[in-house]
Amino acid sequence: MPVRSLTSSVLKWPDRETVDRAVRAWAHAMAEAYSEIVRIGYIGSYARGDWGPGSDVDLVILVETSAGALIRRAVDALDLSVPADLFVYTVEEWEGVRPTRFGQMVEREAVWVYVRATEPGPA
Repeated sequence: MPVRSLTSSVLKWPDRETVDRAVRAWAHAMAEAYSEIVRIGYIGSYARGDWGPGSDVDLVILVETSAGALIRRAVDALDLSVPADLFVYTVEEWEGVRPTRFGQMVEREAVWVYVRATEPGPA
């Protein structure tokens, strides 16, 4: 979340590096807690580098399987330094999303911060 200096009423929004470090630490903690997680990455303004005050971080989470409906899936993102939107898909669902406009955008700009060791791709 934004922080206020003790000597100023101005809020300072976290920079990309701060958010990246926080997301990476959060992603690895989530992967340790939830073995079904295959990948975690972020997209949007923090991935593109055009973030600003009020920006949130958009997280894409791929899981092996999920019994819950897509709309009801969530994990605890309260430890991040900015608000977060979560997009959680099973690997099977993701294969259906990949050819869509959203899927292509994710493929193009995602910064993958966690990739399970058995998965191909950047870590």
